[in-house]
Amino acid sequence: MTRHIWQAYVEEADHLRTHQDVKPIYAKRKETIERVFADAKEKHGMRWTTLRGLKKLSMQAMLTFAAINLKKMANWTWQGPKMA
Repeated sequence: MTRHIWQAYVEEADHLRTHQDVKPIYAKRKETIERVFADAKEKHGMRWTTLRGLKKLSMQAMLTFAAINLKKMANWTWQGPKMA
């Protein structure tokens, strides 16, 4: 029986992914990393594009994620209204 040359690495990655110490990290993924891409698709026009070419698409993606990062930084620094 022949195996793919990288099959041992794939099996190790699957083993590490299901390890008890790593499961909480994967649970947080949907709240952090995947949420950013979902927001980019829904709120920042990354679902479809009218641009053609790798250079133009890269520019659009960089500007979109720069805007998302600026929004994050603004939320971190915003203190909210002062209560009297």
